[in-house]
Amino acid sequence: MKLAHRLGFYFFGFIIGLFLLFFFLGGKNASCDYSPNARVLKNIRIKERLFSKEVLTAMHNYSIDTADISSILVSGNVDFNKSNTKLDSCKTYFIEGIAKEKSIGLLIANCDSIAKINSLEVNR
Repeated sequence: MKLAHRLGFYFFGFIIGLFLLFFFLGGKNASCDYSPNARVLKNIRIKERLFSKEVLTAMHNYSIDTADISSILVSGNVDFNKSNTKLDSCKTYFIEGIAKEKSIGLLIANCDSIAKINSLEVNR
């Protein structure tokens, strides 16, 4: 069998495999959150969020709303050096992101069923 025929059969099978893969995984919102940063952000996003009074005041002063916080929890970066991940009950994470052209830092306590946003830092 010639090399061209082998490559033809290979690509034909590869394309059929791709179609089957898209068919079975197409409607399943499958995600690949393998990095520690992505896993922490996803874990916080799926929980109920509570805001401390200081954070609500800072959000009002800097005209930041919950949609901005949600966008930071999608595209932000977890600073593990400023985080405390050795706690048993509620690990705290420092998440940095940009919203409305402002650099925002959030200190979030990630508990079992809730994520409490304890502080908010804004740098312009």
